[in-house]
Amino acid sequence: MVAALLLQSAPALADTPPPPLTNSRYDEDYRYLLDPAAGSGAFWERFKAVPLSPGGTVSLSTGLEARLRGEAVRNSGWGQDEPRNDAYGLWRLLPYADLRAGSALRVFGQLVMAGSAGKLGPEGAPDVDRTDLLQGFADLSVPLGDAQGTLRAGRQMLAYGSERLISLRYGANVPRAFDAVTGIVTAGPWRVDGFIGRPVRAAPDLFDDRRDGGRSAWGLYATRGAGSGWGTGLDAYYIGYGNRAASFEGGQGREERHTLGTRLFGEADGWDWNWEAMLQTGRIDGPNAGGDTIAAWSVASDTGHRWDGVPLRPRLGLKANIASGDRDPGDGRLGTFNPLFPRAKYFGELTPVGPLNLMNLHPSVDLTLSDEFSLSASAIAYWRMSLEDGVYDLSGNLLRSGAESRSRYIGTQGELVLSYAAGRTVEGLLSYSLFRPGSFLQDTGPAKTIHFVGMEAVFKF
Repeated sequence: MVAALLLQSAPALADTPPPPLTNSRYDEDYRYLLDPAAGSGAFWERFKAVPLSPGGTVSLSTGLEARLRGEAVRNSGWGQDEPRNDAYGLWRLLPYADLRAGSALRVFGQLVMAGSAGKLGPEGAPDVDRTDLLQGFADLSVPLGDAQGTLRAGRQMLAYGSERLISLRYGANVPRAFDAVTGIVTAGPWRVDGFIGRPVRAAPDLFDDRRDGGRSAWGLYATRGAGSGWGTGLDAYYIGYGNRAASFEGGQGREERHTLGTRLFGEADGWDWNWEAMLQTGRIDGPNAGGDTIAAWSVASDTGHRWDGVPLRPRLGLKANIASGDRDPGDGRLGTFNPLFPRAKYFGELTPVGPLNLMNLHPSVDLTLSDEFSLSASAIAYWRMSLEDGVYDLSGNLLRSGAESRSRYIGTQGELVLSYAAGRTVEGLLSYSLFRPGSFLQDTGPAKTIHFVGMEAVFKF
């Protein structure tokens, strides 16, 4: 049976377009290039689907991402952080190799080499990881009647849906990976993933990344694409999470949390939408938590309309997010929503607060300046959901206690982003952001306006 599977090779399709470039890279299949007539002559094709056996049953694809980024911040943490002002450069290389044997067996590997220059603050993840294994896994794929099944084991990046709960953390200099086992079944328009694993704790030196023994995640995620005949895409999922050392304003201890969620997404007649609802239950046990049950929730929406027949093809959008907070630290129930492993740049290039005990409104306008350039402008107003809970950062660390103020208003953020894309391989951006603190931040500590400038260039093939 194994020999038969090995002899299966991907069909050669001369008219097959290249797969879109992805951030995880492992979903890109270039075996159509085994047909000599399929290539377009692009420079990167010589690195893809290189035959290692007669007929190309065994083939190797390689690729690289190189990113240079510069950042400058003034009044980091509203003037609370040290250093308060900083300017520095970040770089990373993400080379990969994808070895496929027929349609059944596959080995995928990717390194991360990342560093910084000129940074005044301490070096460490997620900025620095000099050389380490970012991904290294093996796949076994078999037909399951009319469906297709894949078993994947090893170090891998995971991302689901809008990446609100399980994400690559791609915007950070060092992406996030898991040591995990994943089962994938695709049947018609449906794809169902089951996974269990632990996040990898990135460390700055050579090959010293290790799995995080204190945290774990497991789940089941089903998705049906937006173009599958229903008029909208649908996700439904369960995600379990464990943390031996969780900490919230309402309690600390061993956390076990269960999230049920659903998402609707799609586009039609110029409109686009991405709406998600999440409900969390579970328990947190510890000397300060007193065996609290967990009852938390979040809803998030992103709705927009683009006018294609108008100069600059403007898109007006509105995002709205609500994430529950703890209403009473002494009532035996923890109400703080946990975003688990959220994406970096959650609310924009500048994201000083995270989606815990939070409400926000986020209007935006996007303009297409040319085939290569686009411009976006946005404003975000933030409030606390519960006056009994504090403000947290994206990693879930408590920034300001809610006990020190009765104000709800956290502040307002503004952002401009100029983006550039040339073909498949080159991207860039230039951004400016500011965060003007509101009454809650003014009541609870330093409250200076944050200014942030970012610039980035990416080469990928």
